[in-house]
Amino acid sequence: MIQSVDRAIRVLGVLQGARLLSLSEVAARLELPPSTVHGIIKTLLAHGMVVQDRATARYRLGPAVLKLGNVYLDTLELRSHTLSWSPELARRTGFAVRTGVALPDEVMIIHHEPRPDGSRQMPEVGIVIPIHASALGKVILAYSPELSDGLGSGELRSMTGDTVTDANALREQLTAVRTNALATEQEEAVLGECGLAAPIFDATGAVAGAIGVVVPMLEWPAEGAVATAVREAARNISRELGAPRWPGA
Repeated sequence: MIQSVDRAIRVLGVLQGARLLSLSEVAARLELPPSTVHGIIKTLLAHGMVVQDRATARYRLGPAVLKLGNVYLDTLELRSHTLSWSPELARRTGFAVRTGVALPDEVMIIHHEPRPDGSRQMPEVGIVIPIHASALGKVILAYSPELSDGLGSGELRSMTGDTVTDANALREQLTAVRTNALATEQEEAVLGECGLAAPIFDATGAVAGAIGVVVPMLEWPAEGAVATAVREAARNISRELGAPRWPGA
């Protein structure tokens, strides 16, 4: 690992979690000398990855980060196929649809199809959810031994009172997910929000991500037809990506 690159990425990660931070605040969170962090930020400033607020002299993420993110989304084959199937899944179920890919400890939403009832909804592309506290994350974990093995045996971060925080208990859930090719979560990440998700596989047979629906607590549990629709969407996208098989297919 190249130390300077690692530190630069860590600086961006710290700024991701806050709107504006001073140099000393960034250094304190990274447990690095301010002089070291100043050199890194100066380089990131030159490339537009970080900008400095003129009024407060504090730092925040720069526009070049968004540019990279847009390029990533535009070149992501999984997302391009999801764009075709998400509207139909939303129409069949009546729920909002999310597609996510795995980060080390989180799931990032790469496509969001709003609930088709005309209600006002916030766009969700780019948001991250703890991987253990979402249906999308659980279904990815179930088919990613390298990620599930990294859960360890300790306590996982709690988002609500219903978040599964015991790593061993979560592994038991993942066994059931592999049996049904479907993961569920009930108010584990956000109160009032439940979900179902199914895995998407690529041409190598590896899990590429997951697609699922967001179900309001008042409409939970979802009807069996919803689970069927989610599975069919995941299977169809997997087929288009060249997956050699899909669980249960």
